[in-house]
Amino acid sequence: MSGTRISRRGNAAHRLYSVVVFVVLASLDNVAIGLVPPLYGPISAALDVPQRMLGLVTAVSFLVSAVAAVGWAYVGDRTNRKPLLMVGTLLWAAGTGGSALAGGYATFLTAQFVGAVGLGAVGSVGFSVVTDLISPRRRGLVMSFWGLSQGVGTLAGTLLGGVLGSTDWRRPFLLLTGVGLAATVAYLFTYDIRRGQSEPELAGAIDAGNEYDYRISRADLPRILARRTNRWLILQGLTAQAAFGSLVWLPVLFSQRAEAQGYSPATAVVVGSVFATLFQLGGVLSIVGGLVGDALQRRTPSGRAMVAAVGILAALPFYLVLFFVPIRIDVPDGAGSGAVVTAVLSSVFTEPSVGLSLLTAVVALALTSANSPNWFALIADVNPPEHRGTVYSLGNLVNGVGRAAGNGLVGVAFAGLRAAFPPPLNYAVGLAAFQLFFIPTGIMYWLAARTSPRDIAQVHDLLHARAGRLESEGRLESEGPAER
Repeated sequence: MSGTRISRRGNAAHRLYSVVVFVVLASLDNVAIGLVPPLYGPISAALDVPQRMLGLVTAVSFLVSAVAAVGWAYVGDRTNRKPLLMVGTLLWAAGTGGSALAGGYATFLTAQFVGAVGLGAVGSVGFSVVTDLISPRRRGLVMSFWGLSQGVGTLAGTLLGGVLGSTDWRRPFLLLTGVGLAATVAYLFTYDIRRGQSEPELAGAIDAGNEYDYRISRADLPRILARRTNRWLILQGLTAQAAFGSLVWLPVLFSQRAEAQGYSPATAVVVGSVFATLFQLGGVLSIVGGLVGDALQRRTPSGRAMVAAVGILAALPFYLVLFFVPIRIDVPDGAGSGAVVTAVLSSVFTEPSVGLSLLTAVVALALTSANSPNWFALIADVNPPEHRGTVYSLGNLVNGVGRAAGNGLVGVAFAGLRAAFPPPLNYAVGLAAFQLFFIPTGIMYWLAARTSPRDIAQVHDLLHARAGRLESEGRLESEGPAER
């Protein structure tokens, strides 16, 4: 490898701006993901298709995005990542705009798939970029903000869809299209982050002006899968996302509860979206999971995986309580969205059942949210910089399969359970059953805790050796032929 000199470096403000842009755009992509489920009813009525057909769109979109991410990530691990991120953002903005203009199911389906292809770029390539800005000591904390931005984006999409789209389902899609175009402009002003610049082993070589120009090749793929921690980190997504994917139906559960208490469908959609958004605020506590993962990782190289394992398994009983605790909904039927939102928020303090449900939801989400930052950080810890985007995308592909299965099959389960359990009980029973997928997820994190120490040590040794090689070649280049 050559010791190519680099003269262009971003200052602190420019680096901070770049990180903020990447994190915000990760959240916007998830706004697009969360936009459709709260609007299943209005969209199905407008397009004259059953709601389960829209659930199928969401499920397949997850899968399309995950498959596309593998291709985006592999190219990103070999080339300049900034143009890829801009193209990906334009694609999902185009897909979102096309969804708003769709006059039939086929057009809506096609537009959602175009958007899903673009979404695959931002997650996988953006992850690779952000890991090059984070030191290993703070990966859990910073990746909690990365994961939190995605969770907040999904919640914002849920709320935006339910509130802004309750009377016109096309409006939130048009708004998000405009925001996506503005986001593409924001990319123009980010600087090109250097691969490997956050690694302590490479700091001396890169600060001296040498470029870390190792790139992934096809021959690396078997090595990636041979790393045992990678296998557990990738496979856990199949079961974890089957559970998480089912939770996109949470707004439907609460809207069905509202309808069962006599509210009109329009008011019930707003109620369901607000309750689902409110109950998922525990995801904010992923920051705590990231901090605990960082602290424990400094004590033992198996720390991050153990935090994720304990969080996932401990959350299961809280989810089961959340789905079955009865809540009394007291909002003005037929009122505007603002009045309904205000009534729901006040019920947290005036209705004990709502307060208990909120507390249960916060604990459940806080525990499972320890998964996200530590998963991100572990991928960076056990892989060299040129592999991270691809490993993330492989994990994301399995996540997409699991999420698509959870999102699609739980809809079938609701229909099958309807004969024995009338709505909204069929939704509660179906969601509870799908949370049992967290059990094998926790076991796989425990296995990752056993394999990660060795894999982390091997990556450190590899980067030390490469740093020495880069510094040596950099000195030879600076001496010139006469001095050699």
